[in-house]
Amino acid sequence: MIISKTPLRISLVGGSTDNPSFIEKYNYGSVISFPCNLSTYIIIHEDKIGYNSYSKKYILNYSSREEVDKISDIKNDIARVAFQHFDVAPINCTFTTDVFSQGSGLASSSSYMISLIKAICIKNNINLSDYEICDLAYKLEKTFNIHSGMQDPFGCGIGGFKRLEFFKEKNTKITYLPISFFDSLEMYLMFTGVTRNSKNVLQDVTKNIEVSKDLLNIVEETEKSILSYDYKSFFKTFKDGWKIKKATSSLILENIKNIDEELENNKNILAHKLCGAGNGGFFLIFAKPKSLINDKKFIPISVSSCGVTGEII
Repeated sequence: MIISKTPLRISLVGGSTDNPSFIEKYNYGSVISFPCNLSTYIIIHEDKIGYNSYSKKYILNYSSREEVDKISDIKNDIARVAFQHFDVAPINCTFTTDVFSQGSGLASSSSYMISLIKAICIKNNINLSDYEICDLAYKLEKTFNIHSGMQDPFGCGIGGFKRLEFFKEKNTKITYLPISFFDSLEMYLMFTGVTRNSKNVLQDVTKNIEVSKDLLNIVEETEKSILSYDYKSFFKTFKDGWKIKKATSSLILENIKNIDEELENNKNILAHKLCGAGNGGFFLIFAKPKSLINDKKFIPISVSSCGVTGEII
């Protein structure tokens, strides 16, 4: 049995500039993000006397259960394209996670894809670096979601606090930032109670892609504030980035505008933004020390220094 694990990612600023259409138009995009201490897990196992070895079936367990004879019949997009790429023999595969992640804005699809690639590589004795796994995850996810952002796999699969820079015809550049920046900050996630399909929002953002251009300056200013530990400047650029992000599509707050307003008026909250494409999922929140610690609707999070991992047990 093989278990692999990949963190979910938190994007601070720059989201939308990693959109393929944005990079195609401007030849560049950049995001500041980090993987958090919440993860997805993949468990793969080939039985000795059972569905795989005797009946030659692929068994998948996630929010649904699948028993199929051929890879092409698998409904789960992540499993189907990964199995096709590696020509995986009949196997048991289980998807699970630390937090309700479907439509979360935490890049769970990319996280699961990376976990699955890692598990298959361990099973088949294939040696891929974390960077190569993330790059492959992006290419495979693009086959069923043409609007997938470039930040998601690299934000999940490579550990640490970092700035990611994306280019039209060059490899993604990774610049590590000091995790100690967060030592005096308290971060939380708050579930909106709404899940969504990000494709509709991303399609709308793509139509208004020029609005996102101002985010590149926000990324530059945010990096400066982080390197100088200037928290006042950091919160200013963080809030400015959220304002610009909201302007990229009217769908971003379509069902949750009241929650955004409530957080804005909460005196214990220093800054907040919605994770991912929008219209549901989780809000990221920076709060005053100890002010939200006893409220169960706020989930404390931290930066993970590790990216994708896996082992045989």
